[in-house]
Amino acid sequence: MPELVAPTTRLHSAWLEARDDWGPGLHEDGFGLRPSDEVDSLEGFAVWVALLTEESSPKAVEAGRGCTYRWIVEGDRVHGGIALRHGLNDYVLQFGHIGYGIRPSSRRRGLATWALGRILDEARTLGLDQVLIVCEVDNLASVKTIEHHSGVLEGIRDTEHGPARRYWIKI
Repeated sequence: MPELVAPTTRLHSAWLEARDDWGPGLHEDGFGLRPSDEVDSLEGFAVWVALLTEESSPKAVEAGRGCTYRWIVEGDRVHGGIALRHGLNDYVLQFGHIGYGIRPSSRRRGLATWALGRILDEARTLGLDQVLIVCEVDNLASVKTIEHHSGVLEGIRDTEHGPARRYWIKI
């Protein structure tokens, strides 16, 4: 049975396996990985996990700039990640409140749909009444996941990564 867990150094090897499943690049949506993050060594991974933990802290949440990161885990296997950005700033308006990604070998199992449902519960707890989710126009798996949770298409906008669909989900 999958579960959402806060980032932890305990899953370093499993996280690296998930990253390797994606292949090179920083396209693991939902993990909060930045180009400057060094995650191969246990020390670098621990620094990165500490940064994610700080962004999820009550202090960051209260300031409306926090982000709740969760990993989609089953046993000791990391299937993907999901992030819930708090507040409504320029970044959220461009990329959405929620970003998620499932590693290629774990797709087509309903994990994204399941994880989105759980993170919407967390959004409700934070007092959000609606969330924005943005996905690439041709990402039909994400379209299906978002629409399963009653996402309403606002429209399509050009982004630095190409055209993107913008959906709102009422909580």
